[in-house]
Amino acid sequence: MTTFADIFKKSFLEEAGILTLESFALSMLAAFICGMIVFAVYRKYYRGVIYNNNFNILLVMTSLVTCFMVIVISSNVVLSLGMVGALSIVRYRTAVKDPLDVGFLFWTVAVGITCGAGLYIISLSGTIFIAVIFIILVKCQVGKQQYLLVVKYLDEASEAVEREMKSRKKILKNKTVVKDYTELTYEMKLDKEDTSFVDILSEIEGVQSAVLVEFSGDYMS
Repeated sequence: MTTFADIFKKSFLEEAGILTLESFALSMLAAFICGMIVFAVYRKYYRGVIYNNNFNILLVMTSLVTCFMVIVISSNVVLSLGMVGALSIVRYRTAVKDPLDVGFLFWTVAVGITCGAGLYIISLSGTIFIAVIFIILVKCQVGKQQYLLVVKYLDEASEAVEREMKSRKKILKNKTVVKDYTELTYEMKLDKEDTSFVDILSEIEGVQSAVLVEFSGDYMS
């Protein structure tokens, strides 16, 4: 007599889905194509100060690895439990500073899940849709851009620097004084073309450097 426990054991040990070489290759190929779309969008429209190519490569790897994991989990229940147990002991300690980077990571995870589940059209359509929305949002940024101005000068040039910066709207973010020189960091908003004052500052006698960097939103004092 077949009991409920026998039925449950049989269904538990049997494979949940039929995994073929063709379906595996198609899923990984779809994950790779979608991951490369994310790669291209991140590389071309990155808004931070320093572009990290290793992180961009990680985005493609995340889509492929997630797709591989979903394929394994969906094909066998026993392997899925082993995968969950193995991942539970992994600790991720790398800090992601830019909130947009977190969004890109979730994007590639979603790509891997949908491709691993065999939803290739949905994955490709969703990837293209998100890419278009992200590009539109980046292109539609209007108004003045935020910048960080870092000026390093000797004490003898302090009056000239203050005179040049007096008429400009700014917020002092940091001031460092070391022996004979001072370093000031200002947060400013200005048009991209309006950077001539940086040349004027650099020409002042006693100014060692004047650096203008687009402000990405993170500041380390």
